[in-house]
Amino acid sequence: MNPETRRQIRENAQYLRSVRPLDPEEIYEYVEGQPHPAVVRQVLREEAVDLALVEREDGTFVPAPEGPLSVSVHGVERFPPEHERRIEAVLADAYGDDWAEGDSGDRLRERIRDIKERYLRQDEVTYDERSAHGYAVYHLPDYYAVATYAIAKLAADGLLPSQLRVLDVGAGVGGPALALSDLVADAGGLLDYHAVEPSAAADVLDAVLESADGSRDVTVHRETAEAFDLASEVEAGGPFDLVIFGNVLNELDEPAAVLARYLDGLAEDGTVLALEPADRNTATGLREIERAVADDGAASVYAPTVRLWPHQSPASESWSFQTRPDIEVPAIQKRLDDPAGGTGEFVNVDVQYAYSVLRTDGRRAIDITPDRSAHAPMADAESYVTDRVNLLAIKLSHDLSEEGSNPLYLLGDGSQQVDHFAVVTDPSLLNDDLGTAGYGDLLSIQNALVLWNDDEEAYNVVVDGETTVDRAR
Repeated sequence: MNPETRRQIRENAQYLRSVRPLDPEEIYEYVEGQPHPAVVRQVLREEAVDLALVEREDGTFVPAPEGPLSVSVHGVERFPPEHERRIEAVLADAYGDDWAEGDSGDRLRERIRDIKERYLRQDEVTYDERSAHGYAVYHLPDYYAVATYAIAKLAADGLLPSQLRVLDVGAGVGGPALALSDLVADAGGLLDYHAVEPSAAADVLDAVLESADGSRDVTVHRETAEAFDLASEVEAGGPFDLVIFGNVLNELDEPAAVLARYLDGLAEDGTVLALEPADRNTATGLREIERAVADDGAASVYAPTVRLWPHQSPASESWSFQTRPDIEVPAIQKRLDDPAGGTGEFVNVDVQYAYSVLRTDGRRAIDITPDRSAHAPMADAESYVTDRVNLLAIKLSHDLSEEGSNPLYLLGDGSQQVDHFAVVTDPSLLNDDLGTAGYGDLLSIQNALVLWNDDEEAYNVVVDGETTVDRAR
């Protein structure tokens, strides 16, 4: 396109944006040579982030909203069909319309098996084209659900602006990208999205995301997290409101150092969201990284493992993760699973994830400092074992008990040196909040008996008939 044409379209948009909705059918008349309105529309889409415009359903453009991003997510029941169709198109281009059958289906299934086995052995995975396709089928749907829940929670807490600049480090095949795109579009916001992804997964990401659409601008940087020139990107486009590490920190040689470096790319009120699978190795590994960056570095923990007690840091294992309802079986997974006997080997609908939300401004999801005269810190558990005490505790698990056993929940207050588990021996209305509270909620536990559990090498916080549990906020 003639640069002069683009310049004139931009100038007309800048002049008219505060006067009335920008209509390509009108603006083309003011541009030398009168380019087709479709050309004007494409330029406005490509320049939407820079001009702070969003496209409406009627095809006109209006100033992007200001203030916090407002989203409403009550659940993720399924992977959206439009995203699934794009993945099918990628697979059909690579292997033909019958991609799940014959030799191509066998190779995909074998690659997914290999990826799962390597993951369990904690071996390195090579992300070539077939691995990227396997990830798209097996992992993208649940990664999409995980990212939707996690990002929606940040928005609900007022941490994300409507004009949102995001850096997705290790973006993979696009779980967080698609979730962000849908959430921001539904809220009428504007998304300036940057992905850092060096592998063949970037090809899938490109295909499922598409390019600028009037409310979103997409840039894929095909570099490693370590090599990406963060300083230059911030200088060129400004700091980021949100930096995402989605299921990638466990694959880096020096994850804490990499995460710490990306703090420099945050806006003053920006947020880091780190996501990892819920298995013991990656979930506890995330807590180790969190502690290195937050307790010994420049960040602070916003959620869920808030440090309630000043100048205290946890040292417990803290295998902590969130659980959400399963999604429906995606058609692409069923299509790959059926030729293998329909056993569910290639179905992945669990939505479980460990996460950490970090900031550099000291803001916390739970802005409460306990009083020692009213509550005991978990760090002092050895001194009050076998006593009854009052605790302020964050609920950090679903019910972990086996069928027929007493309900069991992981607790934390940011000071615990050893894991603490609430064990409900006498359920009642007085302690019902323990079971009904959500993951990450703050609880006031009154008159609980603290005992040492030799078998688990942990403390049991016994919730019996003399104990009351209430949501603290």
